[in-house]
Amino acid sequence: MTVTTTSRRRTELAAFLRSRRERITPADVGIPAGLRRRTPGLRREEVAQLAGVGVTWYTWLEQGRPINVSVQVLDAIARTLRLDRTEREHLYHLADVPAMPGPPVHDRLEPEVQTVLDGLAPLPAAVMSSRYDVLAWNTAYSAIWPAVLRASEAHPRNLLWRMFVTPHCCSQMINRDTELPQMVAMFRAAFARHLGEPSWTGLVERLSAASPEFAEMWAAQDVAVPSTRVKHFRHAAVGEIRMSVVNFAVTATPETRMAVYTPVDEKTRERIQWLIDHPSAPAVDHVHRAPVVPE
Repeated sequence: MTVTTTSRRRTELAAFLRSRRERITPADVGIPAGLRRRTPGLRREEVAQLAGVGVTWYTWLEQGRPINVSVQVLDAIARTLRLDRTEREHLYHLADVPAMPGPPVHDRLEPEVQTVLDGLAPLPAAVMSSRYDVLAWNTAYSAIWPAVLRASEAHPRNLLWRMFVTPHCCSQMINRDTELPQMVAMFRAAFARHLGEPSWTGLVERLSAASPEFAEMWAAQDVAVPSTRVKHFRHAAVGEIRMSVVNFAVTATPETRMAVYTPVDEKTRERIQWLIDHPSAPAVDHVHRAPVVPE
């Protein structure tokens, strides 16, 4: 690992620890709040005491200094900060502890994957990387979100980019207040395995410059893993569609998943079938012509 990558990893680790420490109140761990508490959440010395580590050592860790860490010590800190499983794995990656290895990302899919996607129709389905690049899709997916698949240098086939550069007034995602933070948290969890890689850091830099909304969510340091959720979209041709999305790992290609969208009601099912039967139907508002953005 290069010096630059090591430095970035330590910076990310420091920011993550601070954010997790600040969200825990003294009352959560049985400590009197006191009258002169300026620090949001716990103090560094309180975390160190609760975790059973030295105050100086923990301070250096949170400052991103080059110190050695062990799985046992990280476990103690994770318990003190009440990290869930995803956050704990994220901590290990940032600390460069080999107990939590991360596989490399590849974008080559076996031909059989497309056969599976096609066989899922009329359910919309696509394969994407952990960086949110869309790698393959079926006709139902393209019928609903054609703009996502029209890649260009200005508009890559990347769902994070499409989501955050689309103005709120033109976004097809209705429940974006819950979905966007989830997407960013999933992206950050994967990002820990790619610190220093230009394709990842460059995407973060471009998104942060283009979208204050993304920059704010990125600064929150939240991490998450894919989960089954109901998403609400607004389609220019048929109106609202509501679908549950389930993610399946594509094990032959590391760090990729297949997202399969299932209608949650009969009206949505009928509207999806209509879109499949009318592939030339406008998918975006005819005035704004904003890109359509699913997850």
